[in-house]
Amino acid sequence: MHPQFRLPGAHSSSSPSSSSSPTDRRLSALLRHLADSSASSAMDSENPHTTTISASPTSGFDSNSVFAHVVRAPEDPILGVTVAYNKDPSPVKLNLGVGAYRTEEGKPLVLNVVRQAEQKLVNDRSRTKEYLPITGLAAFNKLSAKLMFGADSPAIQENRVTTVQCLSGTGSLRVGGEFLARHYHQRTIYIPSPTWGNHTKIFNLAGLSVKTYRYYDPATRGLNFQGLLEDLGSAPSGAIVLLHACAHNPTGVDPTLQQWEQIRQLMRSKGLLPFFDSAYQGFASGSLDADAQSVRMFVADGGECLAAQSYAKNMGLYGERVGALSIVCGTADVASRVESQLKLVIRPMYSNPPIHGASIVATILGDRDMYNEWTIELKGMADRIISMRHQLFDALRAKGTPGDWSHIIKQIGMFTFTGLNTEQVAFMTKEYHIYMTSDGRISMAGLSSRTVPHLVDAIHAAVTRVV
Repeated sequence: MHPQFRLPGAHSSSSPSSSSSPTDRRLSALLRHLADSSASSAMDSENPHTTTISASPTSGFDSNSVFAHVVRAPEDPILGVTVAYNKDPSPVKLNLGVGAYRTEEGKPLVLNVVRQAEQKLVNDRSRTKEYLPITGLAAFNKLSAKLMFGADSPAIQENRVTTVQCLSGTGSLRVGGEFLARHYHQRTIYIPSPTWGNHTKIFNLAGLSVKTYRYYDPATRGLNFQGLLEDLGSAPSGAIVLLHACAHNPTGVDPTLQQWEQIRQLMRSKGLLPFFDSAYQGFASGSLDADAQSVRMFVADGGECLAAQSYAKNMGLYGERVGALSIVCGTADVASRVESQLKLVIRPMYSNPPIHGASIVATILGDRDMYNEWTIELKGMADRIISMRHQLFDALRAKGTPGDWSHIIKQIGMFTFTGLNTEQVAFMTKEYHIYMTSDGRISMAGLSSRTVPHLVDAIHAAVTRVV
């Protein structure tokens, strides 16, 4: 049995019950309330000079509010891009900030298979709106684990995987982080530099100490593999390491399979605990299996790991907030105990997850025809993004824009790390009404054949006029 997860026993307590029934107690309270109200009214009518005491703000605060001291927080650096975009009246404005898939026409997409699944659910009159268990929809959890680790995974067959439904990828990371803060012997997590902007906040608030390891090389606009190995090699034994399963956000730079194997060997030799963030399975290459290879390599060696899944991108279920956290344990017994503690994390956080989105996913994953249709639609989305990469690269080269832009077609997934600096980004927003995060990340899914020329004009002007 692997010693990493040490779980304390759970304790329950009960309070002694009163001799009177709940109905009697409620009736007595009501009678007391009515009596007090009557007495109060009588006193007021007898003494017209009686003043009513009202709540007043805490001394020293603005007279209008006890929260007058609260300062306005800055917009989220990613979601704030959309706020600014929405305020811009320009007819040529372009939002390349938030990672949400758009069609060639720039419209949000609901997959056909998702509509079919929803119709099937609506037509099922036996369905109810009852609470799900704390761990979520059982069929969803089982099918999500198979999707991530493979249907023939020994870890699944040996019942060493516990999976709980969470609130998309963000919620899955938060639940996993809080579980580790409570029960894992190391409370330091290493995250790549750079990484998704929310990672640091999620793990800090979960109770973990966050450190970084080198990942991106600005000079090559590729992976700083040597720096990555050095930093993980110097991390304390047993530390947690966050890994992007595929389509690294924001850089779009992934290790090769050979590099993943070196990372695996190094981490296992030092007892580092892998925590995978899988937000783009199938969305990066178009293949669900290919995009899960990094995770499966770590599971195949028999070691333990965590994986957070999201169906926001690959099923387009952004607003349904559908995700899962899986923890691969050393034995079935440990997995069972880990699940019992995950329940104690989830219960006071949001009690239990929503049913609709998980039911859509379970319906699609559990039906062979629907699953096959999903893979076709999924590959169509991935292929359109890859096509946008090539169109952008070809247009920049044709225009003679200074610099080597080959990283655009070497990177993978929804995002491209352009290499543009903060000043160049600000210039493009002001002069061309193009919105992106200040680090130069653009969402390829927000681009279309129609808007590529406008973006190329903006990039060309930025790199030739702004240093």
